[in-house]
Amino acid sequence: MADSSKYLLIVEDDVGLQSQLRWCFDDFEVLIAGDREEAITHIRRHQPAVVTLDLGLPPDPGGVSEGLATLEEILALAPSTKIIVVTGDNDRTNAVKAIALGAYDFCQKPVEPEILSLIVNRAYHVNTLEQENIKLQENQSKTPLNGIIASSPEMLKACRTVEKIAPSNITTLLLGASGTGKELFAQALHELSPRSDHKMVAINCAAIPANLLESELFGYEKGAFTGASKQTKGKIEYANGGTLFLDEIGDLPFDLQAKLLRFLQERTLERIGGREEIPIDVRIICATHQDIQNLIAEGRFREDLYYRISEVTIKIPSLKEREGDALLLAKAFLERFSKEYNQQINGFDKNAILAIEHYDWPGNVREIESRIKRAVIMAEGSLITLEDLELSTPDEEAMPLNLKQVRSEAEKKAILRALNHTDGNISETAKTLGITRPTLYSLMEKYGIKP
Repeated sequence: MADSSKYLLIVEDDVGLQSQLRWCFDDFEVLIAGDREEAITHIRRHQPAVVTLDLGLPPDPGGVSEGLATLEEILALAPSTKIIVVTGDNDRTNAVKAIALGAYDFCQKPVEPEILSLIVNRAYHVNTLEQENIKLQENQSKTPLNGIIASSPEMLKACRTVEKIAPSNITTLLLGASGTGKELFAQALHELSPRSDHKMVAINCAAIPANLLESELFGYEKGAFTGASKQTKGKIEYANGGTLFLDEIGDLPFDLQAKLLRFLQERTLERIGGREEIPIDVRIICATHQDIQNLIAEGRFREDLYYRISEVTIKIPSLKEREGDALLLAKAFLERFSKEYNQQINGFDKNAILAIEHYDWPGNVREIESRIKRAVIMAEGSLITLEDLELSTPDEEAMPLNLKQVRSEAEKKAILRALNHTDGNISETAKTLGITRPTLYSLMEKYGIKP
């Protein structure tokens, strides 16, 4: 009995041949289509691993135009599908043309069931191996750090810094614009540290009113102020043994900065209204989107506190500075939201890809996540368009005037784009760029691009 997920689509307008072929494949769930429209309906609904395709389909049963158009549309919707074209006797020219368009193999009429069965089973086996390989790569994770999706040298450098310093207790300052992933970096520092089996306690210094922030951080004793009806621990005390993440440290009130500095120096705290010094063992990670040096110059941030919290500083690049990462993130979010909202969306159209690559993304990763989520919900076709993303057609890029710089930047950008467009397939990337694989590896090494 056929496996219900083991689909084979037979695209053939001859009713007699349809019946003959159906009984050749007992171990498949066979689907039949007599024309392109019916074939595409089956592709969308069942996503068959293998398709046999007669090139002579109506309204051009005597030619191959409709069959080749069907071939291209199937591959546009489901690129991994293995298509076996069925051609007329001695019609090798069209068979070769179909292979060039992406067909897996061909079989000439009159069809010999044993030979076709052999080709179909081999195609299904190849498809299965490819899908298993994709799953294996996904399980091994494409991310340099948990939750962080990146391939740009700028972002990978920041990730390597995290891996180096995570095992230590060194106080770390994360600098980056809103939406760049500072909290994810803080989480990675905690998870890769010996403190990972304890809590990471986070507090946003900009989200809590100044008059409440001190009690939130340090806690208070019963009767310390009106409304203090019981002894209450602060965030710092709750983080004991683990990690304390102070987000938006640039917004910490100036009068509270001295108390935090004393804690960082002594590693003991006193609750508000208390006299007892409580020893605390905690790793401190701070983050801000503000320019701390400007705040110091304006007298709004203590210079001595800055040196305490920035034993190591990690600059997280904006998405605009991360060459090639916008499309990588867009694909990852598309996959996630397509599954989450049960939408059958297969990718982005050409103009959408160009727009994603050229848009500045002022809201960084948070903005691209929001736009892709909305586009998945609103999309009416199988590909995300410019309209779905609510982006405009990109303008021509401004280019530097130094020819050597132009060439280097153009080469690097072309390689990153080609890698993204081929999902990292080295052979396809080299073919797309019109160079050999050794040349591609050499250029990737030159520009610090990892496969």
